[in-house]
Amino acid sequence: MSHPEERARAALVSVSRRLHSAGWVANHDGNASARLDDGRILATPTAVSKAEVSAESLVTLNDEGAVIAGTRKVFSEIALHRCAYRVREDVSAVLHAHPPYATAMAVAGVGLGAPFMAEPVVSLGREIPLIPHLLPGEDDGELAEALTRADAVLLGNHGVLTVGPDLETCLLRMELVEHLAKIFTLSLPHGGPRALDERLVDTLQSKHEQLFPKRLRDSARSHVEDDAPIAPLARAQDVVKDALSRFR
Repeated sequence: MSHPEERARAALVSVSRRLHSAGWVANHDGNASARLDDGRILATPTAVSKAEVSAESLVTLNDEGAVIAGTRKVFSEIALHRCAYRVREDVSAVLHAHPPYATAMAVAGVGLGAPFMAEPVVSLGREIPLIPHLLPGEDDGELAEALTRADAVLLGNHGVLTVGPDLETCLLRMELVEHLAKIFTLSLPHGGPRALDERLVDTLQSKHEQLFPKRLRDSARSHVEDDAPIAPLARAQDVVKDALSRFR
């Protein structure tokens, strides 16, 4: 076994246990994968607690998604991971979990709206898209389109998906999405988050693009128009008004 593969296996075990320790998964929830340089994908097995994932329990898939090594089965949501690898050349790891605050927003169909803190824009970009829930085997076009412009996605009625060059980056992005969702939620009784000035967001977005350039594969690029409008998120102001009405 090559050193890169050994490191990837160790990282998958570590991130799985950190997800469980953080309380972002329960039972057999959540999944993680890493793509090797030769195109193979290492993935956590289905029906195993993330606290119990070991290097020996991981499964290996070929670039067609078929299991080629390992004694267990791969999770049913592997299509979400393969979508990310298909769309983004720069993505070598994918993480899916159910952090409570962000997942609460996702199951309510509420997006984080316009940026309301500066630092997260540098790390995540100006948008964390909210897309409808996808069942295994369903058309993943909305996820594919969202991943052409974002590194973290809220999955309606489902949870959070993050992508990155490695699993540590995916975990940090998951952590930041959850932190933002918690701040958003806690701000509601106080009137809700106030959006940053758009000129500042533009500056921060430019910094994000310099630090984390996205490399789309040709198949993804062909479906994205340069001037395509950004899909609207659930409007934070509507959520704020509704929440405030409940306190009266």
